[in-house]
Amino acid sequence: MGRQRSADRAAVEVDTGVAELVPDPDRAGSWTLLLDGAPQSHVDLTDPTHLEFEYVRRLGAAIDLLAPAGAPLRLLHLGGGALTLPRYVATTRPGSTQRVCEVDGALVELVRRELPWPPNPRLRVRVTDAREALAGHREASVDIVVADVFAGARTPAHLTSVEFATEVARVLRPGGWYLANIADGPPLRHARQQVATVRSVLPKAALIGDAAVLRGRRYGNLVLLAGRTAPPVPELTRRVSGDWFPGRVLAGEELVRFTGGAPVVHDTDATDSAPPPPGLFSIGR
Repeated sequence: MGRQRSADRAAVEVDTGVAELVPDPDRAGSWTLLLDGAPQSHVDLTDPTHLEFEYVRRLGAAIDLLAPAGAPLRLLHLGGGALTLPRYVATTRPGSTQRVCEVDGALVELVRRELPWPPNPRLRVRVTDAREALAGHREASVDIVVADVFAGARTPAHLTSVEFATEVARVLRPGGWYLANIADGPPLRHARQQVATVRSVLPKAALIGDAAVLRGRRYGNLVLLAGRTAPPVPELTRRVSGDWFPGRVLAGEELVRFTGGAPVVHDTDATDSAPPPPGLFSIGR
């Protein structure tokens, strides 16, 4: 499986870097996927409803609250990793139709071989670029688009522009939602621009994150929800405030103040998201 780091930890070259599957010492049957040392996914093969990463729990909470419990949905996942959220949705919303788009074909094959998901004709994985995948989808055909795309721990520039957000809005049904994982740190320039950019197309939005990250005190993950109808802010607030690591929800005027007049990003001036600080992912390596 590639060059060995230990008896139970191996590294393998994939299309976008070096992938590692690391067993979770605290949960039997659970694994963390690293890509170039950055944690990409955590999967519990025995319990797909267990979401280890806090930003993934926030994405899961949003999916839980955006439609009646158990109701099947149509989801498009931009970025696959180890398919943590698709497995979660397949378990919590049986009958959902899910399309997963992952640019790294070698990574898909690694996950398929080492962390296989149960056979499901409604869950399909396609090796393709996220923006190309959007272009191939019909208008108003998806309930939720989830964007969790990173290359070298940074979101590629072509997935940060208003042109990209417009394509997302095109494939969403009128009551549909865009969920995005945004990683950023002080002074939150990228996050503020992303909120402004997405809201220029999908104006009803909420932002979930750790208070310290929202205040620009440290690097971390923020989850953006955006659509054409009001998000369930009270329910989201209750859910994330009761998490193992409590979070905050910004909406309305608070979200406007957070954005702070940041400009809308276009293809012509888009850049990759800010890199994480050096050494952030070095623990345990």
